[in-house]
Amino acid sequence: MFNFTQIRGGIHPDAYKDLSAMQPIGSLALPSRLYLPLRQHAGAEALPLVRAGERVLKGQLIAMAPSEVSAPVHAPTSGRIVAVGPIAIPHQSGLQGNGIVLEADGEDRWTDLDVLDDPFAEDPLKLADLVAQAGVVGLGGAIFPAAVKLKQGARHEIKTVLINGSECEPYLTCDDRIMRERAADIVEGARLIQHILRAYNVIIAIEDNKPEALAAMTAAAAPFGAVEVVAIPALYPMGSAKQLIQTVTGREVPAGGRSTDVGVLVHNAGTTYAIQQALRHGRPLISRIVTVSGGCIKAPQNLDVLIGTPSQMLVDACGGFTRTPETLLLGGPMMGIVLPSTDVPVIKGATGLLALSATEVPHKEPSPCIRCANCVDACPMGLVPLEMAARARIDDLDGASEYGLRDCILCGCCSYVCPAHIPLVHYFQYAKGQQDERRASTRKNDLVKAQTEARTRRQEEEAAAREAAKAAKAAAAAAAKAKKAAEKAAAAAPESGSDEVKES
Repeated sequence: MFNFTQIRGGIHPDAYKDLSAMQPIGSLALPSRLYLPLRQHAGAEALPLVRAGERVLKGQLIAMAPSEVSAPVHAPTSGRIVAVGPIAIPHQSGLQGNGIVLEADGEDRWTDLDVLDDPFAEDPLKLADLVAQAGVVGLGGAIFPAAVKLKQGARHEIKTVLINGSECEPYLTCDDRIMRERAADIVEGARLIQHILRAYNVIIAIEDNKPEALAAMTAAAAPFGAVEVVAIPALYPMGSAKQLIQTVTGREVPAGGRSTDVGVLVHNAGTTYAIQQALRHGRPLISRIVTVSGGCIKAPQNLDVLIGTPSQMLVDACGGFTRTPETLLLGGPMMGIVLPSTDVPVIKGATGLLALSATEVPHKEPSPCIRCANCVDACPMGLVPLEMAARARIDDLDGASEYGLRDCILCGCCSYVCPAHIPLVHYFQYAKGQQDERRASTRKNDLVKAQTEARTRRQEEEAAAREAAKAAKAAAAAAAKAKKAAEKAAAAAPESGSDEVKES
């Protein structure tokens, strides 16, 4: 089944995983306040259901999803709602958007949870709806609502459920630890996903640099013949769904296509655990495992963190900073987001909190491209990054698209291997952003055009209706006048006739 010799592109960055992988998952003290953004998913902001001053229980729904591609928000603990609206993060961290601020009461009291007797006996669509109601999104960083993918079983024939345990980003070990410590729950989650999708089999793919996770997951999967655990090469970006599918199954997702086109559906290991918790125990997604690491962290570790916890609490739980970080990242070093401060709260998609030193993020000035083609060799999508970047740099978005910009996964391999230190992936991020804006502008213009045309048609129809009514009124008046004249003439006719008789 596995043809590893045909793996395309990829790189082997320094992993730095031993910094945090050796320690068991730790816990945090209950935060005094939790800051809960209303947009922690791919779709539009969730709609708040609470007001300032209200008291809520742990797990209570406090914001509903406005659409299928959004996700609801639940209270991570019991307490009082302090504010609803623009989140007032201390010290102006730069966080934007609306949210809910919850002040913990220290009691951590759960709301009543609906627990299924046997989720395997339930209808698949009902289970998918329960996952949606639990607010589960992709915890590998994509934050796409998990239920949307689970409902693909009703539209496509899914042959294989592929559980992504590769965790190829340097430093990050949250999936590694959860697979070591909660393997049985993840396997049950994978089987539940298989049940929902009516898939033939489950494959759990784990990079070969995680022997403990491989052993734990293999043991947990042993009783179930349809669940297979496989070791795959440690290569970045193996965690990308398309690369993982091709490596494990030999099937290539077509350009612009989806994994369902080749009968495969991928879920991250952490997401699989969250699905199991929702369907087996009725628990919404209110916490996640986060890797806290980097050269500036005193004691790197993975922590089980409530959503909305200020990042500084994670740093403090790991002994604080050894020195001032050069860069703070939410996520991994290849695709993570730079943080303005440690006041930013943990969100559902936060795989890691990295505090990197100057030696870990060396800054080198870019120089002109020497057309060495290293970026071409490293690209896992088989693209030509140097040509895409040359066009993106001059805002030739159509030209960049012709070279496959749409298929770029922004993994950063090209930037990593570039000897000229050109920030290639930044150009692609910019170009994709411009394309999104252009598409949004086109949609807006099309909407305005459609509304204008509809208004013009409506005005023309109203004018025509007025003219028709006016003509009908005139015709009715003329008919009434003619009728009246005819009646008058008819009334006068006998009298005229009798005069003629008399005269004759």
